[in-house]
Amino acid sequence: MNEIKHNYIKTRGLNLHRAEIGSGPRVVIFVHGFPEIWYTWRHQMIAVANIGYRAIAPDLIGYGLSDPHPDLEKASFDDYVLDLLAILDTLGISKVWSKFCIELISWVGFMVIADYMLNKGW
Repeated sequence: MNEIKHNYIKTRGLNLHRAEIGSGPRVVIFVHGFPEIWYTWRHQMIAVANIGYRAIAPDLIGYGLSDPHPDLEKASFDDYVLDLLAILDTLGISKVWSKFCIELISWVGFMVIADYMLNKGW
């Protein structure tokens, strides 16, 4: 169960890295703070996978193994929201438990959750 797999998702012309372990319909997404990477959550990912959850930890745009923003002058927190939503959509995940690191600023997590709820008809 300790085998974390690594893949990429192409969105908005960028390759976003994600680490993933576990399977099933129950999903926890771990989002790192700044200036960290997915690796921050490796122990928690293994723990939730061991109790039956699918754990996903992406490298946000410009961090770790994900591509950098193509135009840093135009970068914003909206990019993080769009990328996280694209990851969920690409993987066909309609519901997710989120663990957002405090450094990420809670409103980014709120924006992702609110957008997903509104667009999925919750």
